[in-house]
Amino acid sequence: MDGEPDIARLARAIGDSTRIRMLNALMEGRALTAKELAYGAGIGPATATSHLRKLENEGLVLVTAQGRHKYFRLASVEVAHLIESLTALAPQPRNAPPTAEHPIRAARFCYDHLAGRLGTRLTEALTARGWLAISDKTYTVTRKGESQFAAFDIDLPALRRSRRKFAYRCLDWSERRDHLGGALGAAIAHRLIDLGWIEKSRRSRVITVTNSGRRALAKAFGVSLEHDE
Repeated sequence: MDGEPDIARLARAIGDSTRIRMLNALMEGRALTAKELAYGAGIGPATATSHLRKLENEGLVLVTAQGRHKYFRLASVEVAHLIESLTALAPQPRNAPPTAEHPIRAARFCYDHLAGRLGTRLTEALTARGWLAISDKTYTVTRKGESQFAAFDIDLPALRRSRRKFAYRCLDWSERRDHLGGALGAAIAHRLIDLGWIEKSRRSRVITVTNSGRRALAKAFGVSLEHDE
C-alpha cells in the first residue's frame, strides 16, 4: 500500500546469498575493502562492486574513501540486529546436524557485542544476579546493577548519553535465546577485552576466551562455556 515502508525492496536487497555472505563478513564490526569482501564471498571484484553498490543504495552499508581504497561497513547497529534476527529465523542447512559444534557458536561478536553461548549465558547471569531486568524488548539496569556495573568500570551515564540504543534484547541465531545488545553490550565486550578475558580474532567474528578469562567468568558471574549435551 502507498505510504507504507517498502519491506519487499529491502528483502530483495538482502535476499541474495552472495550479499548475505558479504553482510555476514561485515558483522565482525570491521571496515573491509571490496577486494576483501569479494574474496570472502568467493566472487570476482567486478561482481563484488555490483553487489556492494546495491547494498549501499539500499542503506545497508556505508562506504568511506581513504587514499586509494574504499572501505565498507554496516550502516548501523540496527542493520546488524536485523541480520542476526534473520539468521535466527532461517532454517538449518539440511546436510548439517543441528547439534554440530563450531567455535562461532561458543563465542562470537554480533557486530560489537557478545553473542553465542558466551553472550547468552553472560546475559542470563547478569539477569539472575539482579544486575539487569527484562522489559519487553529491552533490558533495564537495576539499582543493584548501577553499583555493580560501576565497580566493573562500566560508565553507565556516558552510555546513556550516547545516541545509540542503551540495552536491547538481540535474538541469538545459534542459541535461540536473547543476548544483550546496544551500548551496554558493547561496553561489556570491550571491558572483557581490556581485562584480557577474551580476544578478538583478526579474520572472523569468533572470540577466544582465554584460560584466565574462563576462570574469571566462572568466579565473577558463574558462567561456563562447556557445551550442554
